[in-house]
Amino acid sequence: MIDTPTLVDQHCHGVLRTELGLGTFEARLGQAPGPPASGTTFFDTQTGFAVRRWCPPLLGLEPHCPPAHYLARRRELGPPEVGRRLLRGSGIGVYLVDTGLPDDLTGPSEIASAGAAEAREIVRLEPLAEQVADTSGTVEAFLVNLADAMHTAASSAVAFTSATAAGLGPALIPAPPGPGEVRGAIGRWLPGRRAGSPVTDPVLVRHLLWIAIASGLPLQLPLGGRDPMALAEFAAATAGCGSDLVLLHGYPHHRRTAHLASVFPHVYADLGTAPVHVGSRAAAVLAESLEVAPLGKLLYASGARGLPELHVVAARVFAAALSQVLGGWVSDGSWSRADADRVAGMIAAGNARRLYGLTASGPGAPTRSPRAVCRGG
Repeated sequence: MIDTPTLVDQHCHGVLRTELGLGTFEARLGQAPGPPASGTTFFDTQTGFAVRRWCPPLLGLEPHCPPAHYLARRRELGPPEVGRRLLRGSGIGVYLVDTGLPDDLTGPSEIASAGAAEAREIVRLEPLAEQVADTSGTVEAFLVNLADAMHTAASSAVAFTSATAAGLGPALIPAPPGPGEVRGAIGRWLPGRRAGSPVTDPVLVRHLLWIAIASGLPLQLPLGGRDPMALAEFAAATAGCGSDLVLLHGYPHHRRTAHLASVFPHVYADLGTAPVHVGSRAAAVLAESLEVAPLGKLLYASGARGLPELHVVAARVFAAALSQVLGGWVSDGSWSRADADRVAGMIAAGNARRLYGLTASGPGAPTRSPRAVCRGG
């Protein structure tokens, strides 16, 4: 078996500050938008079994204890202590935190304190634009204020991300929109924003993407299970622009995601979320990605949100699967032990530290400088 070093979680979210009952906990445990079907439980999923395997010992219970016992212990300790124990037992040393969700979740500084770890912010483009719109009365004011807000965000964040781009095909047209298109989209959107309308116009989303690319910071694109090949032309257009693309949550198209990382020098793929969903087959799924992509282009990301348990199980299942895969290649003579240890360190932390400009002892300032917009396509 190969020892996996302390992880850099290159895309996650904060944890809830509130106490959770059974129904609320289960809703957060499952991937569905609501509670489990009548007569069923989300504890009877691969994620649920992983929670019962890895989390009870961190709260002073036996592995695989009944869910009712686990939740009772959780209530006894209270949310702050539960978060502290779980996060500190996760094996994660650096959290890159997407702060753009509407939930009442802990921010980077809170998760760093609870987990005795480092943390940095990933800025989500759509909420940033919405905040700017709320203080901008005209199209011209919005454009000026957006440029200022993006510059300020880029000075402290490690990456940008978009929640909607992968689901909006026109947003991925391989060229930035023209000034007239942008002004027209903003003019249509601003009146509705006063009633709370979110950013959904593909032209405006495309404008945000290309501003992010011009910043020089990595741009994370959650695929949400969509076929990543829809991004191929966009990836080709952004090559050489100075900003790397990180494809998140590619399962079940993880081999195609890995393929894009092998074709484009500036495209990276995360590996962390699929192992949790497939449970005992985690090693097999992980190996499929490792067979395709250059190993320096693969990153760990939990995508965990809300429950600190999800940070724990993502990290533990991933580490175990990575150890199993690499250890197997050492056992059959395909790899040396030294190479397996080196690659484990790359995927667990080293690749992310290089990509995001993190120092060996913790996060440092990004290494990239802002660039002019790349006229793709």
